[in-house]
Amino acid sequence: MQTNVTQTPIGWPQKQGLYDPQFERDACGVGFVVNIKGQKSHQIIQQGLEILNNLTHRGATGAEPNTGDGAGILFQLPHKFFKKVCDFDLPEPGQYGVGMLMLPPDAEQRAAIEAFFEQVVAEEGQEFLGWRTVPTDNSSLGETALSVEPFMRQCFIKRSSDLVDDLDFERKLYVIRRSSAYQIRYGETVMPGGQYFYASSMSYKTIVFKGMLMSEQIPKYYLDLADPDVESALAMVHSRFSTNTFPSWERAHPNRYIIHNGEINTLRGNINWIHAQQMHFESPLFGDDIKKLIPIAAPDGSDSGMFDNVMEFLTLAGRPIHHVMMMMIPEPWSKHESMSDEKRAFYEYHATLMEPWDGPASIGFTDGVRIGATLDRNGLRPSRYYVTKDDLVVMASEVGVLDIPPENVLYKGRLEPGRMFLVDTEAGRIIHDEEIKHQLASEHPYRQWLDDDLVKLEDLPAPALNGKTNGKVSQALFPSGIRPAKDIDHTYVLQRQQAFGYTFEDLRMLIGPMAKNAIEPVGAMGNDAPLAVLSDRSRLLYDYFKQLFAQVTNPPIDSIREELITATEVMLGTEGNLLQPGPENAIQIKLKYPILTNSELAKLRYVNHKSFKSVTLPILFEVDQGEAGLEQALEALYAAADKAIEDGYNIIILSDRGIDRDQAGIPALLAVSGLHHHLIRNGNRTNAALILESGEPREVHHFATLIGYGISAINPYLAYETLADMINQNLLTDTTYEEAQAKYVKASVKGVVKTLSKMGISTIQSYCGAQIFEAIGLKQSLVDKYFTWTPTRIEGIGLDMIAEEVRRRHHHAFPDRQTNGHTLDVGGEWQWRKDGEHHLLNPQTIHALQKATRTGDYKTYRQYAHLINDQSRKLGTLRGMLKFKGQNPIPIEEVESVEAICRRFKTGAMSYGSISKEAHES
Repeated sequence: MQTNVTQTPIGWPQKQGLYDPQFERDACGVGFVVNIKGQKSHQIIQQGLEILNNLTHRGATGAEPNTGDGAGILFQLPHKFFKKVCDFDLPEPGQYGVGMLMLPPDAEQRAAIEAFFEQVVAEEGQEFLGWRTVPTDNSSLGETALSVEPFMRQCFIKRSSDLVDDLDFERKLYVIRRSSAYQIRYGETVMPGGQYFYASSMSYKTIVFKGMLMSEQIPKYYLDLADPDVESALAMVHSRFSTNTFPSWERAHPNRYIIHNGEINTLRGNINWIHAQQMHFESPLFGDDIKKLIPIAAPDGSDSGMFDNVMEFLTLAGRPIHHVMMMMIPEPWSKHESMSDEKRAFYEYHATLMEPWDGPASIGFTDGVRIGATLDRNGLRPSRYYVTKDDLVVMASEVGVLDIPPENVLYKGRLEPGRMFLVDTEAGRIIHDEEIKHQLASEHPYRQWLDDDLVKLEDLPAPALNGKTNGKVSQALFPSGIRPAKDIDHTYVLQRQQAFGYTFEDLRMLIGPMAKNAIEPVGAMGNDAPLAVLSDRSRLLYDYFKQLFAQVTNPPIDSIREELITATEVMLGTEGNLLQPGPENAIQIKLKYPILTNSELAKLRYVNHKSFKSVTLPILFEVDQGEAGLEQALEALYAAADKAIEDGYNIIILSDRGIDRDQAGIPALLAVSGLHHHLIRNGNRTNAALILESGEPREVHHFATLIGYGISAINPYLAYETLADMINQNLLTDTTYEEAQAKYVKASVKGVVKTLSKMGISTIQSYCGAQIFEAIGLKQSLVDKYFTWTPTRIEGIGLDMIAEEVRRRHHHAFPDRQTNGHTLDVGGEWQWRKDGEHHLLNPQTIHALQKATRTGDYKTYRQYAHLINDQSRKLGTLRGMLKFKGQNPIPIEEVESVEAICRRFKTGAMSYGSISKEAHES
């Protein structure tokens, strides 16, 4: 079921200015308590609420001290309590499910939604037993929480006799919840009041009480929690801090399966890949019902909510909950030398199915029987636990959340990075990390599957071009074949360098040092050159995208000292069925790095393997046809890719090698991202890997952007030809071509890892398609079509200007009349040059500043300030474009004093967590 409408959750502002609801994140306090033997009691509920109350400092309030960012508790279904309070008969435990629903406060809207919901239950072959209004007391709530308070109702659904297995009934409740939610809230005709509709839980095992509340308000608001017949063997709690977001009733935790402290940095990519895979999901457990579940992730969910959506789906599709957690948040396995081969095979196999959901995370999880917790591979969130002599386990984001006499503590510990802790109340015991993972890793012969079907690139034979291959190449791209990079003459290389916008600065300050030192050169902080959209010079499309980086509660990773937890592997080929384990899922090609040499690309272009077929598609357009020609070429590319996939090709190589006087290369980023999103939209993205063969990318930012927008591997052929030419021209000395190429590749890969680590991401596989960029200076319509879901808060150029910038570069390389003395443009982006890019700090302004500081002459300083400000007004910076609106002046006596104004500023931007309130506010 495809959604057409996205509702902004109640209590949130609409997308506006710099705010976009899709970037909601939070940092929180998490905890749970469980009786190991599964013995239910009201004491567990009370202890859960005590933990929640002791995590108050991890949550937050707004300007009103009685409106919380969110809090909640999850526990097992209290059958004895429901038997007592319901005015209709209930069957035995396990024979009915309970939904905890948020509904509109308007009685008429509520009645219509309830009637529709009952209809959905009947259509799914289940019996609707009745409704119960949840008794609440909102007297302690703040004005903001009250203004968006939903009406709380519980629905009771009887299990049909044909659902013999317990999980079949849980799946049916899941289908009812998803089907009704999409029709009520997201359908083509949203029901009146539908934006209120939200099911906190719908299960025969668990129930969730939560809301836009403070921790201490949960038991005051939900009166049921005080009843001694509300019993459970486990309780999971969460106190939310909306770090840079808006609180809402529905986004409070617990979710239906998890509580989460942290952030999923790779969310956009994870959701893109799930969206691409879901069209091909097949499961005997869901059958035809699976069509009712699409999209798997709610379109207006938070990062935690979407994680929970996917985890719930995969768990109900047949895997144990801890198995799913190992898939979504795997250990760092690729460089872990002491890890057993059995476990390494488990992780490597699942890497062919799913990329990690990466970022700092402490996640508690439960399916109502098993409850546990895990940490991200970097251990960037705390998790501590106690085990008592009377069979109690307490886990939380810190110690001291529950008063336990020291003599009753059996042992205590903390979760380590990538490790898991699990309590099975059915088995009545704790299962530790090694046992969990050994059990799951030995469930299938993962190593055998990998040995039989996973192909390593280095093991592929070099192509025999006169032999039989599965590669298809248009000869129009390579009319004279492909010559080795080191055999190409200077004039040929120069012409292509000019066509792709190379500058002498690129050679001297980037490519040369990378090939010599095997590391990306380091420059000074700050960039006083204009943004690409403000520049008078022709700029590459990459320059319109800015990398995002970890902020607030989200630490970056040290990619040098923490290299062990990083991974550079990439998988190529058709992705298997995520829901069905089997050897066929391992049929992929494994690359060590996403940067390919020419010989490595040749292996893939002319692949000779029964499971792989490659096709090379041109990314060229008639340069003099401008925008129309570029758009037409893109549509032709999409059609060709669709046809190739239909014909069974599972490796698509995009190539611009065939540029000539009439045809220019489509900007590689535009071709890659446009095709990536086109294939996602039509459900074909997981059927083929995309590889780029382009002369345009040559620096780390180019590679990072291309990977971020969905390319699996890149062959920067012109960069290699440039290295050979630099050696021939004595611009690069004391090295061979092979050494220079190897060091350039190493520098590029290290640079990409450094880039993703700044965002707290550890693996290139997770970064692929994650789109962790912001566009500056691109039209919204352009971004929506070709760079979908990328924020572009400051609009600018469209496809017409992109085509024009390509034309300028191309005509410089292929002029109408033959000219002498063709050389590369000087550049000047990194250092000021006379005929290069404009800089705010240039010889004139630096001289004025130095003179002012040496003489102490204020008049000279004003001349310097005038020069800087004048350059800002000449479109050198965004601030130079700002103009204050003229308004009627306010009398100065009506303005507060400086001291009074200063008291309005606060610096606390996150929960103070483990440090004291005094230290936090100092």
